[in-house]
Amino acid sequence: QLQASGGGLVQAGGSLRLSCAAPGRTFSSVGMGWFRQAPGKEREFVSGINWSGGITYYSDSVKGRFAINRDNAKNTVYLQMSSLKPEDTAVYYCAAARGPRVTIPPYEYAYWGQGTQVTVSS
Repeated sequence: QLQASGGGLVQAGGSLRLSCAAPGRTFSSVGMGWFRQAPGKEREFVSGINWSGGITYYSDSVKGRFAINRDNAKNTVYLQMSSLKPEDTAVYYCAAARGPRVTIPPYEYAYWGQGTQVTVSS
């Protein structure tokens, strides 16, 4: 129900833009989030946005480098990633929350995308 795309291989310091689309279903009334999971590590929250796009939140590890936004008309959420570091390497997942607010815990999200691989080389 959620399709994440835009991952790839990039050098440190580079940029990528992830997209999360929801064809056939609208998520315009709920918060959306991006998570990531590196090999051998737990899935971690990266960024979230409320239903309107007016409130965003970032983990300390990406604050100032990543930007989340959404286009409800297109039913799509984006994650612009800049100044990428090797430690940003992970599979990135988008998710739709159970309610309209920004939320962090994974259990607060009802729908998940399949993930897109981001690899940052040093």
